[in-house]
Amino acid sequence: MASPYGNHQILVASNRGPVSYDVREDGELQAKRGGGGLVSGLSAIGPDRGALWVCSALGDGDREAVARGVGEDGVRMLDIDAEVHADAYNGIANSVLWFVHHMLYQTPLEPVFDKEFRRQWASYEEYNRAFARALADEAAEGAVAVVQDYHLTLVPGMLRQLRPDLRIGHFSHTPWAPVDYFRLLPDDIAEQVLRGMLGADRLGFLTQRWASAFTACAQELVGGLGDTRVGVHGLGADADFLRRRSHEPDVAARMVTLREQIGEGRKAIVRVDRTELSKNIVRGMLAYRQLLEDQPSWREQVVHVAFAYPSRQDLAVYRDYTAEVQRVADEINSAYGTPGWTPVLLHVDDDFARSLAAYRLADVALVNPIRDGMNLVAKEVPVVSDEGCVLVLSREAGAYEELGEDAIVVNPYDVVGTAGALHEALVMGAGERAERTKRLAAAATALPPAQWFLEQLRELEG
Repeated sequence: MASPYGNHQILVASNRGPVSYDVREDGELQAKRGGGGLVSGLSAIGPDRGALWVCSALGDGDREAVARGVGEDGVRMLDIDAEVHADAYNGIANSVLWFVHHMLYQTPLEPVFDKEFRRQWASYEEYNRAFARALADEAAEGAVAVVQDYHLTLVPGMLRQLRPDLRIGHFSHTPWAPVDYFRLLPDDIAEQVLRGMLGADRLGFLTQRWASAFTACAQELVGGLGDTRVGVHGLGADADFLRRRSHEPDVAARMVTLREQIGEGRKAIVRVDRTELSKNIVRGMLAYRQLLEDQPSWREQVVHVAFAYPSRQDLAVYRDYTAEVQRVADEINSAYGTPGWTPVLLHVDDDFARSLAAYRLADVALVNPIRDGMNLVAKEVPVVSDEGCVLVLSREAGAYEELGEDAIVVNPYDVVGTAGALHEALVMGAGERAERTKRLAAAATALPPAQWFLEQLRELEG
């Protein structure tokens, strides 16, 4: 493959890296490697480019690896003070910036930007500064640095000051808040975030909607984009990997178990999510309950297969949300279940093979986030589906821009409307379902992960 960026060194910066470590009982370190678009992209550029991934040590195993000098080629793990990291990651990135961009605040009571917030913001600055310094130290002359996500919004500006010779990009994997909501942030903090981002040569977003929202914020709060370019790269599903992985023996075994749990002849409404507040799992269950109430003929004929994998359980609001998901599922099963039929099949333990099994047998996929940067589940299900699957999709998912035409689109707050959409999906004929699935799969795989990453590099060099 010809290189799109000449001989420049490539650096990636993200909170989570491509590898993590656990300390085994015998004291040895065990490495666990991750996947995803960035891993695919970096592997696609070849081994001769001096690629380096700068990431944070996230747990005791990672910190021990740094202390022992253990590491992977091409990875530099930063042992940032644990309290600083907690303030930056949980206090600011996940409890402030995430909430702003997903518009999740209950504004009569929150946010409250007090002295504690300012203390945590100082940690966020320190955390970003550690990344900027590491990138500046490691980068060769004229290297390309691609910074990832809302955890590291200040890095481009800091790095620009340290190394003006570098080509700097930043990619946002979340939505971007509209101007009025972004202005919930204190004025100086909002400006600092924007100017930090605008230190980049180029900013990437998952959809035009999010790119336009950022541009509007920059125009309103700091007078425009300056010399920074903005682009859109809609990350797609990795079709080759998904199709291969979904036909391995462990997935086949889980399909047998799921079919037994669902029951012979019943249809399956499937959702696979982390229990993040934005995913709207509770309203999805309430819509399913409304379906059973409005359309009694579906009782004992359909099962809601809900995989809700725990996320950010160190934050109380996420623990409470996870508990509410369980409570609503139990309530539905208690109200409607019979000796031979469990209406909601809820699993909370993460199992990728089981998720793929559910993708393959789903009749309907429910993807109804309140707000989502993209939502790859919406793209993965059509690729893996054995016999075609109807996609019920929130208009607030980034994937809506690419998939909305062949999905049944819902307002994620409208439980009655979503119940109606589920009924429409369940009664759709096999021919139309198969045709829609084929078109959805084509759109979902238009920009696979490696190409998504290389396209950003190409544009950054342009």
